[in-house]
Amino acid sequence: MALKGGTRFAVRFEDVFPAGCALVPDSIVEAQDYNEVTRARTPALDKLTGERVWTVRVMDMDPDLAGRAREVAVKISAPVQPVPESSVPFAPVEFEGMTVTPYVGQTGRLAYSLRASGFRAPVSAGRGAK
Repeated sequence: MALKGGTRFAVRFEDVFPAGCALVPDSIVEAQDYNEVTRARTPALDKLTGERVWTVRVMDMDPDLAGRAREVAVKISAPVQPVPESSVPFAPVEFEGMTVTPYVGQTGRLAYSLRASGFRAPVSAGRGAK
């Protein structure tokens, strides 16, 4: 059985961010597609749903990442820009409907793209205390 490029695999938020994550302030932006022929940028549309795509940057709170990059981008497909429930900088969030898409990057290394259907404030305040 062969998988086509761009296959999205469902994944639980807890498996991707076991210690939770926090929203980077002012980081929700509309994703852009670039056409190399016309050199024009246009709003990105999700290839499966047709909805607009938004990029959200979060900080991974996993203590095992000490000394390494913690910022991660997650793409959200939604008709309108998602808005956080809290205006507090670095507010904790949980993603809903997460998927992961593995791919081989330009350097030949395995990489992955994270997507979600939305985000919300954490259900339990003690998420990081595992």
